[in-house]
Amino acid sequence: MAGQNAGKSLELIFDVVSPNAYLAWWPLKQVVARTGAALEITPVLLGGMHKLTGNAPPMIRDAEVKGKVEYAMLEMRRFIARHSLDRFAMNPKFPFSSVPPQRMLLAVEGAERVALAEHLLTAIWERGLDISDAEALAAELAAAGFDAPALAAAAQDSAIKQRLIDTTAHAVERGAFGISTFFVGDEMFFGKERLAQVEQELAA
Repeated sequence: MAGQNAGKSLELIFDVVSPNAYLAWWPLKQVVARTGAALEITPVLLGGMHKLTGNAPPMIRDAEVKGKVEYAMLEMRRFIARHSLDRFAMNPKFPFSSVPPQRMLLAVEGAERVALAEHLLTAIWERGLDISDAEALAAELAAAGFDAPALAAAAQDSAIKQRLIDTTAHAVERGAFGISTFFVGDEMFFGKERLAQVEQELAA
């Protein structure tokens, strides 16, 4: 029943660069709605996580394993179909640097961070926004009602730059190594396929 876990939080370790961030987002919102849990977004740099952990994108890490990449793509198609995520489209600029938007996310809090994260995911993974184009990114944010100049300035703020480094390192210290990672209290869950387990933990 919605609201049954009011006061319980679900933390999402988040980077817009990952297609899994988009794919997990919409089923995750349903989990939040069903459980009444508070969603907390922790922006990190996936590339930084990979460097700190020795991890790599699956398509690179598993490239020499016969059949594994093809199976991963099959599982992605199944997940997309299961959750009716038919608006998803691979961004033509992928892989891209997500540093500016990740810093922007750290410049806002609470519901505003959630709203900004969702808008960025939609623009990047449905409409192919090139976030390496600063003007295009600013225009996108302004059109959606965000304070684009303030967010752009925040992305250059030294304190926010350091904070993103720190959130990334702290996520790794807690055991995170990729996207999507979820925390319910101290319990970590990795992968969009673990959302049922996340919901069970919230209900416990």
